[in-house]
Amino acid sequence: MGVNLEVEIAGIKLKNPIITASGCFGYGEEAADFFDLDRLGGIVTKSITPLPRTGHAPPKVVETDSGMLNAIGLTNVGLQKFIREKLPFLRTYNGAVIVNIAGAAVADYAMLAEKISSEEGVDAVEVNISCPNIESGGLEFGAYPDSAAKVIKAVKNVSRIPVIPKLSPNVTDIIAVAQAVEDAGADAVSLINTLVGTAIDIETKQFKLSNRFGGLSGPAIRPVALGMVYRVATNVKIPVIGLGGISSGSDVIEFMMAGATAVQIGTACFAEPLVFLRVMDELISFLKSHNYSDINQIIGTAGNS
Repeated sequence: MGVNLEVEIAGIKLKNPIITASGCFGYGEEAADFFDLDRLGGIVTKSITPLPRTGHAPPKVVETDSGMLNAIGLTNVGLQKFIREKLPFLRTYNGAVIVNIAGAAVADYAMLAEKISSEEGVDAVEVNISCPNIESGGLEFGAYPDSAAKVIKAVKNVSRIPVIPKLSPNVTDIIAVAQAVEDAGADAVSLINTLVGTAIDIETKQFKLSNRFGGLSGPAIRPVALGMVYRVATNVKIPVIGLGGISSGSDVIEFMMAGATAVQIGTACFAEPLVFLRVMDELISFLKSHNYSDINQIIGTAGNS
């Protein structure tokens, strides 16, 4: 029995719901030698900023129990080099291309969205609103509904393609933020970004990350992410992309039953570069064994009798 894996996000048809997570897959080309990228539903690039960034000094990554802390610092090639050197490869990819953008001011986001959305081969922009807002003393843009909505409204005013805010879990009320960006015109939302954490070497009394604090990802955050995906999916009308510690077909099914239309896999690919293919096989096996003919049949079914 064949199974339809195609899903749709903001008018973008994905051949399957498996997407790479920003920051964990480079610009796509880095993984092309490992497997056929066309098997993926979509690729999300690492965050692109107006100018190149070297990011934080090493050490930037620390392994934790059931997870990973990273303080990369948005290391990237910058807008112009991305368009000139990275986008040509992405145009050869037969799947959805989503470019993640990040800035220090609202004007940065608007400029990035306008430039990138005018380029051929980009299907959507994912807006990283977990960045420090230099205009508001360093608070995350996504920390409050008003500031999150301000960014998304500015991006929507200039973008020619769908806009997908990536929501931070480091907030008091993620539903309020999700509803605010929906009202501002967001076409979908992805969640969650990393949780803030740290680690200390008890022998040296020094922080294990040069930046002291980093973003926690991996299996440790999956229950938190799943809960937030469910809460958001049941309180907005736009599609939800779920992420946070996904590393198996059963994880994907949980997120989709919680209301996600698609998922992103990130940290798991560092230990297992082919995790996307294994997850896909497990997903298909579950659907067939439970007599589903269409993956859309499981979306939002959690709690239903």
